[in-house]
Amino acid sequence: MQVSARNALKGTVKKVEVGSVNTEVTVEIANGVEVTAIITKSSAENLQLAEGKQVYAIVKATDVMIAID
Repeated sequence: MQVSARNALKGTVKKVEVGSVNTEVTVEIANGVEVTAIITKSSAENLQLAEGKQVYAIVKATDVMIAID
C-alpha cells in the first residue's frame, strides 16, 4: 500500500456498526487508544471489515488542532 497521507495509524478493528447507509468503524491503535471512522456501507463491505482485522486508519487533514484543559 502506498498513500500520500502522512498519518497512517496501524491498528485492529474493534467494532463495526452497520447502518442503513454508513458504517461506523472503531480501530484500536494502541492498548486503550481508539479512533473511529464513519465510512460508506459499501466501502466497509468492499474492505470486508470485521472485528480483529488489521487495518490502517489514515488521517488526511489540512489542520490539526491542539487543546489543553
